[in-house]
Amino acid sequence: MKISQNRPFASLNVGETAEITRICTIDDLYAFAGATGNHNPLHLAAYDGDGDGRAEAVAPALWHVSLLAAILGNILPGAGTRLRHLDLHVDGTAEAGDELHAKIRILEKRDDGDVVFQAAVTRELDDTPIISGTLRATPPDKALHFDAIDVPGLIVQRHRHFEALLARAEEIPPMRTAVVAPEDPNALGGAFLAQEHGLIVPILVGDPAKIAAAARALGRDLAGLQIVPATDHRTAAQRAVDLIQEDAASALMKGHLHTDTLLRAVLRTENNLRIGQRLSHVFVMDVPGVMRPILVTDAAINIAPDLPTKVDITQNAIHLAHAIGIETPRVGILSAVETVNPQIMSSVDAALLAKMADRGQITGGIVDGPLAMDNAVDLGAARTKGIKSEVAGRADILVVPDIDAGNMLAKQLTYLSHADGAGIVLGAKVPIILTSRADDDASRLASCAVASLCVATGTFGTIPARDE
Repeated sequence: MKISQNRPFASLNVGETAEITRICTIDDLYAFAGATGNHNPLHLAAYDGDGDGRAEAVAPALWHVSLLAAILGNILPGAGTRLRHLDLHVDGTAEAGDELHAKIRILEKRDDGDVVFQAAVTRELDDTPIISGTLRATPPDKALHFDAIDVPGLIVQRHRHFEALLARAEEIPPMRTAVVAPEDPNALGGAFLAQEHGLIVPILVGDPAKIAAAARALGRDLAGLQIVPATDHRTAAQRAVDLIQEDAASALMKGHLHTDTLLRAVLRTENNLRIGQRLSHVFVMDVPGVMRPILVTDAAINIAPDLPTKVDITQNAIHLAHAIGIETPRVGILSAVETVNPQIMSSVDAALLAKMADRGQITGGIVDGPLAMDNAVDLGAARTKGIKSEVAGRADILVVPDIDAGNMLAKQLTYLSHADGAGIVLGAKVPIILTSRADDDASRLASCAVASLCVATGTFGTIPARDE
């Protein structure tokens, strides 16, 4: 149990200081808006007035002031302190994602028992002033030793990243998509949903009787939809691939069939859908409370990838990150440790992948590893372990050692962290949308949106030149 104590007036000395460092998150600003009722879109990631293409969320000035109040109430003088007067100036702005440094210093102990503090909030990266001025507060009457209050964490459970992806994709002309074996209500319903949002023009490939039965179960009409008959799943997968070869479709979507049946048709040499690298699966995860989408790969196809396969897995994920708008993705190669241990092969592979990226054998992103999960996604954990890296604590892409780790990580994010996940297969000439019966509507739509952005941006299926 953490023990805290405060500082009464008599124990304070002029010149004493206290400070905290805090990363401002989008969720902080939503929570602040909910508490105060200030729903100014400038503060809620809905403003993009400077033309740089980013949706800023500018922190309200009073949010910065609350950092100073936190120092007074928690550190100096501590519990029981009452704020009396503010004389502060707003010198600049900060956005969600900025790391802020708040500091106070005792300037004067007054005869009436109040204390005057110099106060400042700056942006940690470049010392840009945000707030400056003075505070006057009444310290507590007596010293107290007490158990620190454990305030429960707050997560704003919105999937804003998927909302943004869907909004972008809905502005793109719908892609003609071969939906393979949409022979149950879940599979067919996903195709209808994506069509309603203008993401796809579905071409239904499968058993016409089973497709009709699924439509009746949904209470939907198949009028106007193209149906390509196929009496079994193997034939359906091949006919869907034929549509790609004929330029009649620009994406594949898995319906009610086994993934390996679909991929076997894609991988067949005579079908010519491969582009010279391994297929790999990427989950694009929208995790409440995380300020960016997290890409997890490979959690579904490559069981125990060797180093050359991991190169393709990493490169595929970087291309996908580009397609969804991450200009220079940070790629964390995961292992159980953050240092190279010859007995842990994933740590060796991670170091090799990072060096290969340095030498241009993997392009388009910043690659680092080995990184353990904590120091890949949490800046505080990375700093505690002394890791200095452009990726540590801020990874956009997590490359896992094997399918076990990837599957567990993706499902942990889904079922414990309440994430939604979009699933897509890369490494072929067209995106392959993988949906599951367990997927909700948001995940189905996001998968289609990601595929649409891949097709529209032209970044899908390109690979760097390799030395023989």
